Amino acid sequence: MFVYGSLKRHQANHAWLDGAAWLGEAQLAGVKLFDLGPFPMAVACPGDASLLHGELYRVSGPMLERLDRFEGAPRLFQRHWLELWQGPFAWVYLGRPRQVRHSPLVASGRWQGAR
Repeated sequence: MFVYGSLKRHQANHAWLDGAAWLGEAQLAGVKLFDLGPFPMAVACPGDASLLHGELYRVSGPMLERLDRFEGAPRLFQRHWLELWQGPFAWVYLGRPRQVRHSPLVASGRWQGAR
């Protein structure tokens, strides 16, 4: 599982990953990150050179089901199986462009926490 927002270490919802193995930092290309206030949302932008920075975890099937409920998948976020930049494939929760049209872009691709 690749996480980039409130599930990262030192963020408000990291406890949802209790028991998951941390595999390190990772990046995902071709997405843009937007700040929705209490949480961020990444949206696919094929061909874009932007990098999304996050963390990679090994999660169990039951944990993945709990994370789907937490992330509101598939209504709020959709879970995608994507190849990370210079790395393996991982599950990633992405939003849709219409969901972020009035939200500020996080140009650095690094979410620092809720505003």
